[in-house]
Amino acid sequence: MPAKRKTAVVEDKRFLDHRGPAGHPERPERISAVGAALDARGAALGRFAPRAATPDEILRVHSREHLEQVAEASQRAPALLDADTYVSARSLEVALLAAGGTTELALRVARGELDSGLAAVRPPGHHAESDRAMGFCLFNNVAIAARALQEQESVDRIMILDWDVHHGNGTQHFFESDPSVLYASTHQFPFYPGTGAVGEIGVGRGEGSTFNVPLPAGCGDHEYVGVLERLVAPAAQSFRPEMILISCGFDAHRDDPLAAMNVTREGFRDMAAIVRALAEDLCGGRIVFVLEGGYAVSGLRDGANAVLDVMLGEDPPKLPKSEPVLSDTVLDAVVEQVASTHSL
Repeated sequence: MPAKRKTAVVEDKRFLDHRGPAGHPERPERISAVGAALDARGAALGRFAPRAATPDEILRVHSREHLEQVAEASQRAPALLDADTYVSARSLEVALLAAGGTTELALRVARGELDSGLAAVRPPGHHAESDRAMGFCLFNNVAIAARALQEQESVDRIMILDWDVHHGNGTQHFFESDPSVLYASTHQFPFYPGTGAVGEIGVGRGEGSTFNVPLPAGCGDHEYVGVLERLVAPAAQSFRPEMILISCGFDAHRDDPLAAMNVTREGFRDMAAIVRALAEDLCGGRIVFVLEGGYAVSGLRDGANAVLDVMLGEDPPKLPKSEPVLSDTVLDAVVEQVASTHSL
């Protein structure tokens, strides 16, 4: 009988204390919806509270000026850092917990203390650039964790898969010149923030290690699962990461108010199964999911349940065998465009 997988989640009631203007979509109820899915798992899921990210961890990714700007804004809160990104009195504390909790979870998986994990954190992070907050994001949680893995645990090759419905401009920009990190993104395009075209493939030594899969509005389970099977899986197998991090947004869900995609719980489950199968095949099952966007309570609950179904499954999933793509479909066109760009 195989050993029981050690899977844990980072969660904390303090993530409710980052509070914005009335009606803002990035609201505390988001984390409560994920918490309902976590509570249903009982003792099957390990849990631990986050720690704050250290200044050194933040400054591997962000400028000192950016850290000071977020701190100053929290002192004069409520404040806006851009048209969409707010800061409340406890936002600095909460954002440091999100970055530190994500990082600590990733480090524990890298050390073999856990097989996998879910960082149920907020605010999200993948839009945050080196020197500015944007798109609801203060600090780039996944980027901070990735650099900590490389600096503290000698995890040299990391794959970041971003399936949030919005392109992770911040994460791409941190790593686009770095061949040690494969950044792969599926996202609605054209859409906020306007980056993520198929021709954005990296810069200099990092050329080829940025892998954008822009999708038109209206895509659902068939397109997302097909993209992971036909494009992302081969890219991962060629790169051979030592660990996989997932920027796990649930705003491609069919109920999400900020996007126009149609992914269901079953679609997210199939996507999670593919990336777990990749992790089992390539890097000893080491995988960490990090909450990004998702603004419908139903979508957050469906998505979290789907990921947990896969993470807690005793038998590792197998990579599916792709069925032939029907000609003249959206999926066929996307696969052809991306494969041609990357010479797959």
